[in-house]
Amino acid sequence: MTQAPPQVENAVIRLVLVEDYKLVRIGLRSVLNEDPRIEVVGEAETGEQGIELVKQLKPDLVILDLGLPGIDGIEVTKLIKEMDEEIKIVILTSHEVEDEVLAALSAGANAYCLKEITSNRLIEVVKSVYEGAAWLDPAIAGMALEMFSSSGIKSKAGAAGARSDLQLTERENQVLTLLVEGKSNSEIADALSVSVHTAKAHVCSILQKLSVHDRVQAAVKAVKENLV
Repeated sequence: MTQAPPQVENAVIRLVLVEDYKLVRIGLRSVLNEDPRIEVVGEAETGEQGIELVKQLKPDLVILDLGLPGIDGIEVTKLIKEMDEEIKIVILTSHEVEDEVLAALSAGANAYCLKEITSNRLIEVVKSVYEGAAWLDPAIAGMALEMFSSSGIKSKAGAAGARSDLQLTERENQVLTLLVEGKSNSEIADALSVSVHTAKAHVCSILQKLSVHDRVQAAVKAVKENLV
C-alpha cells in the first residue's frame, strides 16, 4: 500500500459536507468556515450527490451522515475509499447502533462523531483526522473496541499484516498488546516488570506514533489495522 505524501503544515483542508438536512448543513458550513484552515468546497444532500462531488472536487476530507436518502453513509464511505483511500471520512451522525458503528469503521471511516459534539471539538477532529489520526466519540469508543476485538474484522490496510512503517519497538508492541487488553499503566508496569513512569512513557510514544489522542483510540486503531 502506498503512503500518502506528508501533509503540509497549516495547509487548508478542503472539505465536502454530505448531509440531507439543509439547516444542519448551513450550521456546519458556518462553524467550519470560521477556522482559517478549513474550507467547505461543496455540499450534497444525498449519497449519490456526495459521490459525484467527491469525484469532481477531490477534497481532502468528507463529513458524512449515515442516514442519507438513496445510498446510505456506509455505502458512500466504501465507494469513496474505493475511489481514493487517502480521502479522510468523518462520520457525523445521531446513530449509535452497534451494527452501524461497526459497519462504518469497517468500511474505512476515519472518525465517528455523534451530533452532540461541540463545534470546537468537531474542528479539532477535522484537523487531527486530516493529519492522520483516528477519532471515536467517547460515547461509542468502548463499544467499538469490544466489537472489533470480538468480531475479528480488520480493515483493508490491516488485512495483509501489521504495518512496519509505524516503527514500534518490540517493547512498544508488548505495551500496545496490553493496552488493547484494557490494562492500566500500573498493570502494564507489573506485567513487564518496569516502573509506572516507564510504562507511561511507552504509552505516550505509542499514541504519538499511531497519531491518536488517547488510549481507547490507540486500542481501536491497533485492532482495526491488525497491529496486535
